[in-house]
Amino acid sequence: MPWYFYIALKQLFPTGRPASFFFLLSVVGVMLGVMILVIVQSVMGGFGRVYREKIVTTNGDIRIETGGVIRDHADLLAYLGTRPEVKAATPYAHGFVMLEHRNRPAFPAIRGVDLERENAVIPISDFVILGGFDALDDESVLLSSNLAKSVRASVGSTVEVFTPLMLEKLSQDEIILPRELKVVGIYETGWSDFDTNTMVCTLRLMQELYGLGDGVHGIALRLHPHIDAVAFSRVLNEAIPKPKQAMSWMDMYQDFLWVLRLEKNIMFFLLIFIVLVAAFVIANAQLLTVLRKTREIGLIGAIGGRPGQLVLCYCFQGFFIGFLGTAFGVAGALVSLHYRNDIIHAFAALTESQDTLVKFYQFADIPVHYVASDFVIISVCALILSTLAGFLPAWRAATMCPAEALRIE
Repeated sequence: MPWYFYIALKQLFPTGRPASFFFLLSVVGVMLGVMILVIVQSVMGGFGRVYREKIVTTNGDIRIETGGVIRDHADLLAYLGTRPEVKAATPYAHGFVMLEHRNRPAFPAIRGVDLERENAVIPISDFVILGGFDALDDESVLLSSNLAKSVRASVGSTVEVFTPLMLEKLSQDEIILPRELKVVGIYETGWSDFDTNTMVCTLRLMQELYGLGDGVHGIALRLHPHIDAVAFSRVLNEAIPKPKQAMSWMDMYQDFLWVLRLEKNIMFFLLIFIVLVAAFVIANAQLLTVLRKTREIGLIGAIGGRPGQLVLCYCFQGFFIGFLGTAFGVAGALVSLHYRNDIIHAFAALTESQDTLVKFYQFADIPVHYVASDFVIISVCALILSTLAGFLPAWRAATMCPAEALRIE
């Protein structure tokens, strides 16, 4: 081992003591910074992953729309059936209606689905918490959980539905009475866009409510696993005639996904300052060491120690502190994340806020997603900052004149 590395370790682990106080304080500072960074980045990654899974589950991988009514959807479905990338496809129609139950109005989004094809693309039957998807017909609807609560409807209730077609017919001196429909099921997907204010009916009923004839508003696709939805949407856009346009789930929610990435990056930027503060602790501790050992540094220079070797001595101390702090920080983060739900549930029980996560985030447990690049970036940043923290005291030690250093009392 080179002498300057040996001296660096002897200063960190003085004879007769396990380690110096400043060394332990510096390691703990780096450890806490790395630990918080890993926990926050992994939890943010977990939320992002769950949100992306909910988007794909409730929307399909790709949607084909024109912005209007598609009349030749049967030919398009036949073509999609020949594509090996497509696992399933289903037509749909969507819009907005006014719903009323016991004088309680609501203005939900409504989606008309093909009963035979829908579950292969969007598994609505798996989301039904009361009633059943099999009971859905042309005289009934499914309501989202929050919509049902807002109008106080339940399975078996009868709701009245008013559509824009009524206004159009009224201008032609024709009156259409509101449609009375039976609630046969209540669903909850765990995705707020769907659970807040939506309802589902059969495609045939939706075509009647909106006067679409045999037209639809779009086709939703489910792709086979490992098929890139973005790349395949570009292939479809070249194959299908305009004005039809294929949009992947990433295209449909690109603003929302961008916000998720931005939040994660901002959290990393803010929390890296914890490691930066730990780096200042390292710099201050080593600077005090340089001041206390001025005569020893002068003696080393007098017997032939070069400035570059002194720089390596103190930079190695910073690197060693950063390495230990990073290792302990990653280990502590993994342990904390393993018991995260136990910790959160205990805290929620203590503060009597058990329903907060479910109410605002739709999650009973904290999701986590480990990304190797996050661990690498955090570890490299911690090591670089810790090593640079040793550079200032190292530079002071290296620029000392041996003769002047030896004269200091």
